[in-house]
Amino acid sequence: MRKGSRWLRQALTEAAHGATHTKKSYLATLYQRIAARRGRKKAVIAVAHAILVICYSVLTRQEPYQELGANYFDERERQNIERRLVKRLQRLGYEVVLQPTAQAA
Repeated sequence: MRKGSRWLRQALTEAAHGATHTKKSYLATLYQRIAARRGRKKAVIAVAHAILVICYSVLTRQEPYQELGANYFDERERQNIERRLVKRLQRLGYEVVLQPTAQAA
C-alpha cells in the first residue's frame, strides 16, 4: 500500500486491527492464515485491503455484505484437506476410512 490517501490507509489499518480480534469471522481467519506465513504486519495490511475490496463491492453492487464465516477456507478446500490429512495419518501408521457423520438437524 504505497499509493493513495494515507488517512484512508490509517483508517483501514485501524479497522483491520479491530476485525482481526473478532471471533469466528472471515477477516479474522484471513489474518490468522496470513500472519502464520508472512507475519503480523503484512497480515494486517492484507486484511485492510480485503476490507477495501469489500467496501468497493458493496458500494458498486448495491448489495449488503455477506459474511463468509470462519470456516470459509476449510470448506473451499475440503477435499484437499481431507486427502492431505489421510496421507499424514497413513504415514504415521494408521489405516484410515472416512465416513461422513450424520448432520444434526
